[in-house]
Amino acid sequence: MTGRIDAIAFDVNETLFSLDRLQPAFADAGLDPGLVPLWFARLLRDGFALTAIGDYRPFADLATDTLRDIDPSLDDAAASAVTAAMRRLQPHPDVEPALRALHQAGMPVATLTNGNADTVRAMLDNAGLTRYVRHNLSVDAVRRWKPAPEPYRYAAEQLGVQPHALVLVATHPWDCAGAHAAGLAAAWVHRSARHWPTCFPGPAFAGADLVSLASTILAGRAR
Repeated sequence: MTGRIDAIAFDVNETLFSLDRLQPAFADAGLDPGLVPLWFARLLRDGFALTAIGDYRPFADLATDTLRDIDPSLDDAAASAVTAAMRRLQPHPDVEPALRALHQAGMPVATLTNGNADTVRAMLDNAGLTRYVRHNLSVDAVRRWKPAPEPYRYAAEQLGVQPHALVLVATHPWDCAGAHAAGLAAAWVHRSARHWPTCFPGPAFAGADLVSLASTILAGRAR
C-alpha cells in the first residue's frame, strides 16, 4: 500500500519511447542493428559506475564512447548521427492515452531521465505529447545518474511535493528500486521483463501497460 500520490515522474527511454527507431541509425552507421540493446545496457553500466565512484559524465558523452566500444573505427559524423536519432524515437502506443488521462485528472506529470532534457523535449514535441508534461527533468541538474537518490529527490522538489507523494514510473526494475530507496512510490510497467527481481523491494504499482497503471494510480488518489 502507498499514501496519496500528488505527482508522477516518468522515466523516458524504453518506458515512454521505444529504442527500436535506433536500429536504422545503427545500420546507416555500419553497426549491427541487433546491438542496440547491448549498447544501451553498456551505456547505463558506465553511467552507474561513474556515479558509484563519485564522478559524472553526460549521457551524450557516454553514448558516443559506448558506440566506439562496439566499433572503434566509427567516425565522429556516424556517431553523431546515431545519437541524433534519439530525438526521433517513437512513443509506445499506450503513452498518449495514459498521459491524456492523467492530464484530464489534473495530475502533474514530469519526465525524469538519465539523458538530456532538451533531447526529451524534442522527443515529446515530435510525438505531440508536450502539452501533457509539466517539467522535463534530467540528472544533469544534480550530476548523479539514477538510481542514486539525488535525481528522484530533485524531481520531488521541482514538482513541489514530498518524495512519498511522488510516484516514479519505469520499465526498469533498477529505476523503480532507486525511487523506492529515495522515498518515492514506484510503478513498474513490465514491457518486456516478466519477472520482478527478488533482490529489489516490490513496486507499489505494477501493470502491463501505462493506461492500466495510470488508472490504478488515479483510483488510489480518489480514495
